Amino acid sequence: MVNCKETRAVIIALHKKGLTGKDIAASKIAPKSTIYRIIKNFKERGSIVVKKASGRPRKSSKRQQHLLKLIQLRDRGTTSAELAQEWQQAGVSASACTVRRRLLEDGLVSRRAARKPLLSRKNIRDRLIFCKRYRDWTAEDWGKVIFSDESPFQLFRASGKKLVRGRQGERYHQSCVMPTVKHPETIHVWGCFSAKGEGSLTILPKNTAMNKEWYQHILREQLLPTIQEQFGDEQCLFQHDGAPCHKAKGITKWLGKQNIEILGPWPGNSPDLNPIENLWSILKRRVDKQKPTNSDKLQALIMQEWAAISQDVAQKLIDSMPGRIAEVLKKKGQHCKC
Repeated sequence: MVNCKETRAVIIALHKKGLTGKDIAASKIAPKSTIYRIIKNFKERGSIVVKKASGRPRKSSKRQQHLLKLIQLRDRGTTSAELAQEWQQAGVSASACTVRRRLLEDGLVSRRAARKPLLSRKNIRDRLIFCKRYRDWTAEDWGKVIFSDESPFQLFRASGKKLVRGRQGERYHQSCVMPTVKHPETIHVWGCFSAKGEGSLTILPKNTAMNKEWYQHILREQLLPTIQEQFGDEQCLFQHDGAPCHKAKGITKWLGKQNIEILGPWPGNSPDLNPIENLWSILKRRVDKQKPTNSDKLQALIMQEWAAISQDVAQKLIDSMPGRIAEVLKKKGQHCKC
């Protein structure tokens, strides 16, 4: 079967040989009305190429579309319905659907806002100082650092937007809902890791706040064994953030006595620079997937999945450090995507 272009070429070839539209239609190559239209277009334009239809004219001019873009950039959270109302005041009557199409043409895509800590001027300055100090470090250099952090784990954690597929009428089926509780039980953990793999992980007793006494206990019982196991007599650096209990004079003095050199000073509000944050995300996804229903199961799964983290995962996270540093410098101290 011939395609449209070939059909038009055959019809025009027969027309040039002197055949009438009626004669060509007798061969049933195409409907009579189509044959007459093709011949007419050829006589008028001298070509078998079909002229592209102009389509429905746009409701907005380029200037009006630029105005729509400026309105959206002024407030990124404005919905398409709200934008349609504001655009109408500028003389353009368009639906929210049209607004979304116009914004897509300008490269403005709708997505969930990223949740990041607020950066003050001091935070930005400290981030730049830190990144400039370590800008020339290689992945091998970062491999000599032990990263640490504390993180909360919750039962029935609301881990953001979850998509499920279900049949009609199954919206509230048990397998299609995310259970929530008013006051989810929270477990606080401290952990550390390096390019050599995951280090120690400890779960704080219930209703225990992290203070300098508890922190020194953790460093003695968890950090020192990790340093000995992973580095032995080799020199390494220890990273921790600027939490009050971390900066206590007693902690600084104790670390000095243990000949533990501190990386930093670490800039505040900078979880994007700490690869252990990615490790927490991996760990929480693995734990959540198994849907623990009580505190004991949650604690057991945390320890189990932490021990299952491979050295390759740890190495890749450490290898990302030069890229993190470079991106923060490129963005002049603002958040990076890591």
